[in-house]
Amino acid sequence: MGYNKITHIKNQTGAVWTFKLKKFSALRNWIVAKKNKFFSTKDLQGMLQEWPYDLSHVNVRKIRGLDGKEKIQLRLDMGILQMEINGRPDGSSPHGEESLFDYYVKRANNLKSRYSTDDLFKLNHSDCLKLQREALQYYHRFVALLYLKNYRGVLRDTDHNLRMIDFVNIYALNEQDRWAFEQFRPYLIMMQIRAKASLFMKQRNYRKAEKTVEGGLTEIERFYIENELTEQIDSSLILSFLRKWGQEIKESRPLSPVEKLQRELDKAVNQEDFERAAELRDRIQEIQKLGDELLS
Repeated sequence: MGYNKITHIKNQTGAVWTFKLKKFSALRNWIVAKKNKFFSTKDLQGMLQEWPYDLSHVNVRKIRGLDGKEKIQLRLDMGILQMEINGRPDGSSPHGEESLFDYYVKRANNLKSRYSTDDLFKLNHSDCLKLQREALQYYHRFVALLYLKNYRGVLRDTDHNLRMIDFVNIYALNEQDRWAFEQFRPYLIMMQIRAKASLFMKQRNYRKAEKTVEGGLTEIERFYIENELTEQIDSSLILSFLRKWGQEIKESRPLSPVEKLQRELDKAVNQEDFERAAELRDRIQEIQKLGDELLS
């Protein structure tokens, strides 16, 4: 009697669990089928529709990757680029180095250290094409980083590409390959200047920001002169942008007491209010004299 009861209970329990397992198995198979259907499609339309391209500004965002790390996504008119924030943007490590450029630099330095000459290492056209592709990755990232106001990241990536240009100028066999890199120097300088000046402005150091822009303008103009492109100095969009931006920085800078008085003085002179102008001039001289005494 007892034996049959126990058997009966076991059979009942077994039947219930068999039923539940069958229901769970069916649900699991349905989820797997849906998952496989979703991931097997090669159509990106859903993702692109979720994030429409807007021509009016840089379309960039930060996301958390499957590896738990932050990534940058840049929306282009024909798709989306995803980049690592640090290291090479595509996340690869060519020949075990952080970038292909670092790999070539290491090779060049090893040969120079061994044989005390730069003549043994050269970059052929194929090498230069590979470096160009890498430079393009860094370009996309520093454009995105500027929009995200990660100015130190912009400085890092523009420095990478500027050093690459210098390197190619030394080791490239072909003059056309050298110019393929060198022609982008003004743009890279401009982006570096924007990042440096923006950092100074965050610190409310407007004078250093102004000086930074002025130095960038001088450096870019020197590039055009040295490359016999002086006719581009007046028509350069890069120089035009920096001049305009430099003026905006100057106008946004809080005025010192002397500068405020100087503006009032200029206004009084223009209105031929000479009595007021004389009063303002005296006050400016008093402040400047007090400043000289404090410094002496």
